[in-house]
Amino acid sequence: MFNETRAADSLAVILGILVAISPSWLDHSTRSMWTMIVLGALIALTGLAQMARPAMTELDYAMGLFGVLLFIAPWVMNYHDLTGSAWWSWIVGVITVLAALAAMPQMTGRMHTAH
Repeated sequence: MFNETRAADSLAVILGILVAISPSWLDHSTRSMWTMIVLGALIALTGLAQMARPAMTELDYAMGLFGVLLFIAPWVMNYHDLTGSAWWSWIVGVITVLAALAAMPQMTGRMHTAH
């Protein structure tokens, strides 16, 4: 069954993969490259885990946290001057948080339908 929760999880997988491989086409530093690879992989893995185990609602919160970390990463990891990498982190970070919010149990009723 494909619903909005499954769509949010699929979006997270796609976004995570794109973030992880984005240093191949964006200007980057070593810090930004590893930050984007690690956070992208974590976002993708969180989406995959949610697709495999929808009852694990804690993963929605983890996905949201990874989105926030991706959003603040340009400032924390000091790559805000690398325009492409910084904007990519900000945009995908916001979209990841929105996908996590859309998949949260309060929004979808997943907690009540999971067995």
